[in-house]
Amino acid sequence: MPNELGRLLMNGLTDRFLPNHPEVQLDIGMTDRSVDIIREGYDLALRAGKLADSDLTVRTLGELPMTLVASPAYLERKGRPRSIEELSLATHVRYMRGGQPFPIRFMDGAMVSPQGHLDLDSGFALRIAALNGVGIAHLLRCTIEADIRSKQLEVVLPQRQLEHVPLHLLHAFGRTPPLRARPLMDFLTAEIATYIV
Repeated sequence: MPNELGRLLMNGLTDRFLPNHPEVQLDIGMTDRSVDIIREGYDLALRAGKLADSDLTVRTLGELPMTLVASPAYLERKGRPRSIEELSLATHVRYMRGGQPFPIRFMDGAMVSPQGHLDLDSGFALRIAALNGVGIAHLLRCTIEADIRSKQLEVVLPQRQLEHVPLHLLHAFGRTPPLRARPLMDFLTAEIATYIV
């Protein structure tokens, strides 16, 4: 599962899931890269974003809202972007996928290719860099909600709605996942429901 989603789900997995399912042994990998489920020996993968075509079975759980955020210190130093044009000139902490910066897409079809001098492949790392004033970060809202509430991060361009990111559970078992996987699938589906739009 992605690092930041793992951080959100770990308390529930260790506090509620494992005590209620002592027969299940969990081996959880938290990484933002797309693992090869079959070759790497995983039963399930929780994946955010658009999926490449594959033979895996997919259960789409819904969509997660995205948010642009920056630290108050960065915004005081560099200014608050008030338009897409100003956003495109700002310094970003860039999320890299496949060697390319992940574009910022808005619901109305507008798109920004972020510019910056720090490229990362982890939502966790992007969050830390944003907290430390490096630049504007494009993150899953659920992963930085507490930072926004505590005013450690501020929403940038709050009047412009970003495209949501689909969230999927994937497995290679065809229509019938094994009994060992079903309790975890159901638990993750219920846990993530509070973040889905």
